[in-house]
Amino acid sequence: MAETGASSLPPTPPARSPLFRAEQFVWLTARVLEQRLFAYHFLNGAADPVEAALDAYRNEDGGYGHALEPDLRGPVSQPLHTGHALRVLDAVGRCGGQRVERVCRYLTSVSTADGALPAIHPSQHGYPVAPFVPVVDDPPSELLATGPVVGLLHRNEVWHAWLFRATDFCWQAVESLEKSHPYEVEAAVAFLDSAPDRSRAEAAADRLGRLVREQRLAALDPDRLDAFPVAPGYAPGEHHFPHDFAKSPQSLARTWFTDEEMARSLDHLAAEQEEDGGWPVRWRHWAPAPTLEARPVVTIEALRTLKTYGRFVG
Repeated sequence: MAETGASSLPPTPPARSPLFRAEQFVWLTARVLEQRLFAYHFLNGAADPVEAALDAYRNEDGGYGHALEPDLRGPVSQPLHTGHALRVLDAVGRCGGQRVERVCRYLTSVSTADGALPAIHPSQHGYPVAPFVPVVDDPPSELLATGPVVGLLHRNEVWHAWLFRATDFCWQAVESLEKSHPYEVEAAVAFLDSAPDRSRAEAAADRLGRLVREQRLAALDPDRLDAFPVAPGYAPGEHHFPHDFAKSPQSLARTWFTDEEMARSLDHLAAEQEEDGGWPVRWRHWAPAPTLEARPVVTIEALRTLKTYGRFVG
């Protein structure tokens, strides 16, 4: 075998550092997609291999399936899979062009009467799915599915006819939220962080932040979790922390929390790394494969959050 020059090799994290442990976990357990995403984010990897791995999940209808979102099994395209694919493309700077045009055509085809997305399209019938994910014949529009997709498309300056009604739906849904739960609030933040009308987004985020604190949706002190209720239907101990809402310092949700609250949240996130190098899946476990596939996703997200806050040490 020909020798390879040292300059062509990716940087190696210091042994036993958090990044080194996470890297070993990813190589041991992750799908090819997450292996390539890890390499892109932390080992100077290229974007092309990430796109190539993501293509394995793409269907002829322009959507994505094949358990890209691990809790939905089977080959059929779903809005949640497609939102996951858009997050991957955004992460590597490839959220645009004909690929995203095809995605928008798929989103149009599965939209509800008001132009938004259901969480689960009825085509999921007959395939395994997490028991906490309802599959119905006439699903309602969901901010949970629509908000992150619309936010990503706006952030990448994608313009498509589907976006107009979907954006209107998101504004109405966000501005009418009263009693909510953490995942819905996270979807609202994903929309507001990239919505074109910045003054309206800031006003909506300010109101939403007050709601989050009043309803104790964010666990502000990891040492006193019994003081913060877990949302109905969530797994025992499935708390959400400031860093789950404000995934970067630039997020509108960052103003919801004091510096001390955010510091505690990030300390807790860093301490959650387990002995095998990965981060835990906090939502309900229902089968071995989905949990195994989700942990590398969660691990990369945790590392990216710590890094964007300057708390990541390789």
